[in-house]
Amino acid sequence: MPELPEVEAARRALAENTIGKKIIKAIVADDSKVIDGVSPKDFEAALLGKTIVAVHRKGKNMWIQLDSPPFPSFQFGMAGAVYIKGVEVTKYKRSAVKDTDEWPSKYSKLFVELADGMEFSFTDKRRFAKVRLLDNPVSVPPISELGPDALMEPMTEDELSNSLRKKNIGIKALLLDQGFISGIGNWMADEVLYQARIHPQQTASSLSKESCATLLKCINEVTEKALEVGADSSQFPDDWIFHSREKKPGKAFVDGKKIDFIKAGGRTTAYVPELQKLSGNQAVKETDKRSKRTTAGYGGGVDESGSEDEPMEPKVTKGRKTGGASKPSKKKPSASVKDSDGDEGDDVSSKRKRGAKKPPTKSKPKGGKTGAAEQRQTRGKGAAAKRKHKEVDDSLSNSSENGIEDGEEDA
Repeated sequence: MPELPEVEAARRALAENTIGKKIIKAIVADDSKVIDGVSPKDFEAALLGKTIVAVHRKGKNMWIQLDSPPFPSFQFGMAGAVYIKGVEVTKYKRSAVKDTDEWPSKYSKLFVELADGMEFSFTDKRRFAKVRLLDNPVSVPPISELGPDALMEPMTEDELSNSLRKKNIGIKALLLDQGFISGIGNWMADEVLYQARIHPQQTASSLSKESCATLLKCINEVTEKALEVGADSSQFPDDWIFHSREKKPGKAFVDGKKIDFIKAGGRTTAYVPELQKLSGNQAVKETDKRSKRTTAGYGGGVDESGSEDEPMEPKVTKGRKTGGASKPSKKKPSASVKDSDGDEGDDVSSKRKRGAKKPPTKSKPKGGKTGAAEQRQTRGKGAAAKRKHKEVDDSLSNSSENGIEDGEEDA
């Protein structure tokens, strides 16, 4: 999707070809999902006769400043793109409109014709973009909520280091947070972290000052190199992970090194395990997890919960049968369980239908016990049954509450 380099390339192309020119025609699509908060007719009327003064960008957002407000503002979303008739503007595959398509494209959300005959269009094939008409775009969301722009407002090494020290989340997730730093999206974050040799799940606050300096250097370098070629990805350096990050697992390599794919910051993430390693306490924990998984796979040694040398035979814990390396189910089991005497009992649900509510009837004992004595004996057996089934229920409840799988926490 368009990130800082792509949106900046569009901004530069518009600024070069439209500033100082008057709008004589505007066509706004009747698409309330993209055209946000204003009717097409009112939008068109607000643009006619206005002169373009400047074109601005912050993060992945762009707006056109006219000689008087309101101003058209563009949040590019997943596939927003700018086309200028007769002018080459960088295309990216998810947004590209074919040169053979009609003009303006059927995907056009805003078409503008200028007094000198120049025409441009903002398109969105997937309809996740937002086009707004705002009096002051920087004073309202989404632009007002953005962090410093990675290109226009770069942090210093000290500023970045101090900011990261306060963030106890994975560095990839933090780079994707537009409130922290704006403009960096999924492909940029992967590239920056690969170039900096930082694992995407490394906790931001754990990065050394040297790593913070390297991270900042790589943010600047990736941004600048992408813009040098007008955000044309086919001209990105050959040693960038970008060119292989969409290949299938097992077939993705960069400089001969294998690329793995994980989830980080909620997004599919490409990284090179050989070069991007977790450090500090996270490295120790990851090593322990791998050791446990490997040992558990052979059925001995250390199980997933970290206990040592568990036997292969199932063990009994408070009336429940469990295995050494198996993970407890969060559902209440219907399988048989061991009762308090160690004998194999019936199905749990069947037990609950019997016992306390209707204890089994037995033949009259020898000795002729009748009347009050027999009733006391029956009540005693019923109370014992209640206690026994309560213990089973408590055991099952405890097992369910503690049934959290290892390794679920994001490093």
